[in-house]
Amino acid sequence: VEVNTKAVTTVATSGSGEIHQFTWSPDSQWLAYVQPEVRRFPNLYLHPVAGGDPVRVTDGWFDAGSPEFSQDGKLLYFVSRRSFNPTYGSTEWNHTYSDMERLYYVTLTKDAKAPLAPKSDETKPAEVKSDAKSPDKPKDTPPDVKGGEKPVKTIGDLLSDPEFRRVVTALSKGEQPAEAARTNTADKAVRVDREGLSQRIGVLPPGASDYGALTSIGDKLYYLKKGKLFVFELDKEKETEIGDVGSYSVSADRKKMLVRVGSELAIVDPPTAKLETKDKTLDLSELKVALDRGAEWAQIYRECWRQMRDFFYAPNLHGVDWEGMRRRYEVLLPHVRHRADLTYVIGELIGELSAGHAYVGGGDLPKPERIPMGLLGAKLSRDASGFYRLDRILRGHNWESKYRSPLTEIGVDARAGDLILAVNGVSTREMVDIQSALVGTAGKQVRLTLNTKPDPEGAREVTVIPTDNEQDLYYLEWVLGNIEKVEAATGGRAGYVHVPDMGVPGLNEFAKFYYAQLHKEALIVDCRGNGGGNVSPQIIERLRREPAFWTIARNGAVNVDPVGQVLGPKVLLIDPFSASDGDIVAYRFRVHKLGPIVGQRSWGGVVGIRGTLPLLDGGYLNRPEFSRFDLGAREWVMEGVGVEPDIAVDNDPTREFEGVDDQLTRALEELRKAMDANPVRIPEIPPYPDKSR
Repeated sequence: VEVNTKAVTTVATSGSGEIHQFTWSPDSQWLAYVQPEVRRFPNLYLHPVAGGDPVRVTDGWFDAGSPEFSQDGKLLYFVSRRSFNPTYGSTEWNHTYSDMERLYYVTLTKDAKAPLAPKSDETKPAEVKSDAKSPDKPKDTPPDVKGGEKPVKTIGDLLSDPEFRRVVTALSKGEQPAEAARTNTADKAVRVDREGLSQRIGVLPPGASDYGALTSIGDKLYYLKKGKLFVFELDKEKETEIGDVGSYSVSADRKKMLVRVGSELAIVDPPTAKLETKDKTLDLSELKVALDRGAEWAQIYRECWRQMRDFFYAPNLHGVDWEGMRRRYEVLLPHVRHRADLTYVIGELIGELSAGHAYVGGGDLPKPERIPMGLLGAKLSRDASGFYRLDRILRGHNWESKYRSPLTEIGVDARAGDLILAVNGVSTREMVDIQSALVGTAGKQVRLTLNTKPDPEGAREVTVIPTDNEQDLYYLEWVLGNIEKVEAATGGRAGYVHVPDMGVPGLNEFAKFYYAQLHKEALIVDCRGNGGGNVSPQIIERLRREPAFWTIARNGAVNVDPVGQVLGPKVLLIDPFSASDGDIVAYRFRVHKLGPIVGQRSWGGVVGIRGTLPLLDGGYLNRPEFSRFDLGAREWVMEGVGVEPDIAVDNDPTREFEGVDDQLTRALEELRKAMDANPVRIPEIPPYPDKSR
């Protein structure tokens, strides 16, 4: 945008997502930007403001980003993923690449020197000084302008100098003296030699890691790496860790730096050593604003409407009259009296698009303090004696914090059937509810008096640390119970794994239980209640592996290659709470013909989201931005429909409450039939080669 004329010039367009990364050269005559490319790595380009074709800096073979001109305009720094150092997994023979980035630069002209060019180790000969006097000039003759220093002028000389007076006059008017302006422009003019540009790429010494937020200040390059601020000094060829900095920004004159450390902001001089923010933090405690909530809510409403208009995956907005919808719900704004009201109105508006993942929430809401309840990880009931009985103690994996079951920890002598006679010395018989004695005790030591009878004689006192959430314990109990049911029904031949979501937690549960059951002859994969995510490709890749051959090692047993696979049949369980990537995993399971799907139709929401743009009060709006259609390009799949099971089974709530899982039972029936029809057979090894003949 030309500020004076308001003229808009299109620099570049992308057919593969937005262009987010760009930066100006010091003379504002070049714009460096990252161009997303279709189904390949992005490239760095240079756009000449004066006109002409853009200059491609990188060649597309490696991911590149974060461009930054050196302050003298001779170099373009950038980050690129060109370091290949694989890490091999512990669960299977597989690899991943991480920390691939390093700091790179390209010399913009052919004659520019590399910032870390080799330095000569030769010493210069000492300069020979002569005392001989010049025969051409008398001793008291001042040097002329060409041959030496200019003679020093007095204040009077300066005031009478017309050039000096012209410069002072221009500066007093806020103008740049013409000659000075020309000189500065010449000194900072950025030149780019197109030919051979991608071959003039060099790398700075800091090792492979994760880099971003590059800023050049003189011969120093600042950047963020792994949540810390670093500086690399080119003249010293030295990298220095500055400190823990979440983000930073440098002033236009490059003399001050604003840093965010934790929740605080500080203004410092660009540091070259450990960051010190004492007495430099900004006191924002008195930063207040007179807020017109009605105006703010109206702006947020229009912003959400606009974002849906501009980012919704279908440009036709599912055929909805979006302008008409804005007017329809806008009349409710004068009646909004709380952020929750606004959220409701916006929710109704975006709901007209009939798409999943259209979420709105957060914002400036009162947040009352929540007092965590101490929970024992057990089912309790009131005994006829008035004390409380431990009817069932939930199993735990106490080595994992979220699965810590307080009453099963080492040293806690508690058993199902015990009576809790007292909590911290107070009799439970006199309590209206035992939970009243556990308010605020999560994570703190609590003394329980236990006995097998309602009598203090023979009672024992144990110290327990209650948890603040039993949900994970009930989940673990359910999973372990299902594993036991499957093992009992198949004589230990079949395995069971539940995947609660398609994020890191779900991937962890899959890895925990899948690789431990590779010896099984069949597998039930339970994705009921799956909350979605994005790892279904990784799950399905493991499930669809096929044997290529058998392997045998001396003193070893026959195994299959590739490893990491259950050889026998598989069944997938889904229900209406299999959502998002929980829908998609079922679709993939069917496309790859991995086995029957049992249960109920899945949720049916697969138009994806990728983050939120900020709203005035800190709230959020998730915009459905990308969706899926079938390989034949005939129809959009799953959205609003879900995935139908091959075998429909609806769990009766009453029977399920009693512990009867009809869906799991039917999955076991299908699995047993498949196992009988195609049993897994590990072969005997053939005769070893005899190469003596």
